[in-house]
Amino acid sequence: MSHASHVTAPPRTAVSLTGVHQSYPAGVQPVHALRGIDLTITAGSFTAVMGPSGSGKSTLLNVAAGLDTPTSGRIVVGDTDISRLSADELTTFRRRHVGFIFQAYNLLPHLTVSENLRLPWWLDDRSPDLAREAELLRAVGMDGAADRLPAELSGGQAQRVAIARALALEPDVIFADEPTGALDSHTGATVLQVLRTAVAGLRQTLVLVTHDAQVAAAADEVVFLADGTVVDRAVEASAQQISQRVLDLGR
Repeated sequence: MSHASHVTAPPRTAVSLTGVHQSYPAGVQPVHALRGIDLTITAGSFTAVMGPSGSGKSTLLNVAAGLDTPTSGRIVVGDTDISRLSADELTTFRRRHVGFIFQAYNLLPHLTVSENLRLPWWLDDRSPDLAREAELLRAVGMDGAADRLPAELSGGQAQRVAIARALALEPDVIFADEPTGALDSHTGATVLQVLRTAVAGLRQTLVLVTHDAQVAAAADEVVFLADGTVVDRAVEASAQQISQRVLDLGR
């Protein structure tokens, strides 16, 4: 009798970068923002990316998300090698498979909370999934606010709506760039908790760039960058350990 059914399947990979370089022309010498990044992000995980200023955090996020094309290297999101896609294919792929959360909430001011949340469906010529919409508004604690306009929301509430919108199409991965950067520490902590709970509850993958060690400490794993390379990874590190590591890297 076969016992194959008891073998645990290896964890799926949500994002992988192999030998990724990114250079920008700048005068005589190009700027090397990324220098041969090799990184694998497991599906369903929450990864924080940290490093001193200028270490390549935002560049890493932009190339991994397909917002920017690397100079060389391979990037696979889900099952798709995005390094091989044309600009048009990449736009469609991002819309369907990648969620974004930025420091600026990027809500359209003339649309209600509900309409902002439905944008991903409309942009993809699909009817909004009303059950999913209701589930997401509940998940981020904004049920009852569907008809409000962005101007009627606090910063923390606006960011919750942005989180719900990023989750709308159940993307392969959500990239967040300093999502609590514009919020005070208390609101930021609340939004981070909402983000973490929503991502875990909906089994989504989150890659978050931050300079805040408290934020990074909430992640399953912290990836440390310095001078455009991955120099360390830490699991279940405290905010104090993370701060110290970033300080050491910045010296």
